[in-house]
Amino acid sequence: MNNSASFSVLPGIGVAAILTACLVAFLILLAPMIFYLLTLQKALGRCAPENRAMEPGLVWLMLIPCVGLVWHFFIVLNMAKSLGREFQKRGITAGPEPGKVLGLVMCILCCCSWIPFLGVLCSLGALVCWIIYWVQIAGLSRQLQA
Repeated sequence: MNNSASFSVLPGIGVAAILTACLVAFLILLAPMIFYLLTLQKALGRCAPENRAMEPGLVWLMLIPCVGLVWHFFIVLNMAKSLGREFQKRGITAGPEPGKVLGLVMCILCCCSWIPFLGVLCSLGALVCWIIYWVQIAGLSRQLQA
C-alpha cells in the first residue's frame, strides 16, 4: 500500500514539472519580445509628437494573444510613417517610409507560419526578418538620438 501511495504522488510531480517547464519556456520567449517592444516604443518616442502616426505606448497591445498578429501590421505601417516624417523634418536622408517593406514581409511570414507544411519555413523566414527589422529600427532610432 505504501508503494501505491508513493506512485500517486509522482503524476502530481510530473504535472508540476511540465507546468514549470512551460512557464520557463514562456518567459524565455517573452523576454526578447519585451526588448523588441521597448525598442519600438523608444523609436516612436524619439519622433516629435506631430510626426507620430501612433503613440509609443500602443506597441504593447501586441502582447494580446491573437490581436498581436494583426496589430503588428499596424505597428510596422505606423512606425514607417512616423520615422519617414521625422527624418524628413530633420533633413536626414532616408526612404519615405523606412523599414516598411521588411516589416510587412515579416508580418506576412508570421501569418503564413500557421499554414500546415509551409509553416516551418515561414516561421524561420519570419524569425530572420524579425531580427533584421529589430536591428534596423534600433539603428534608425539611434540616428534620431544623435
